Amino acid sequence: MLLQGKNMYAIFESGSKQYLIKEGDIIEVELLKKSSSEKTDVEFKNVLFINDGKNIEIGTPYLKNYYINGKILKEIKGPKVIAFKYKRRKNYKKTTGHRQKYSKVQILKINKVS
Repeated sequence: MLLQGKNMYAIFESGSKQYLIKEGDIIEVELLKKSSSEKTDVEFKNVLFINDGKNIEIGTPYLKNYYINGKILKEIKGPKVIAFKYKRRKNYKKTTGHRQKYSKVQILKINKVS
């Protein structure tokens, strides 16, 4: 069953982070294992909250009747983060960097299991 509503939105969990989404949104989630091949469909089952414009449902901790369909658009890298360690008068300096990888996902549908 496909849920439709003008003001419908959901909150789901992916990679220990929570995302507030609507249908058609494009979000960046932590790298998904399926993202090695682009244009792959993905399903998020850890739905925490649904508001369909009339009713609100809150999971304890997850809603078992809902899931979210999305499509992986591409794999991207985040901004470079520089870590600089320094100890005064000891001639110690160390610089390291990191770029987190993300999957860019387009939300297609918020579905309810009948």
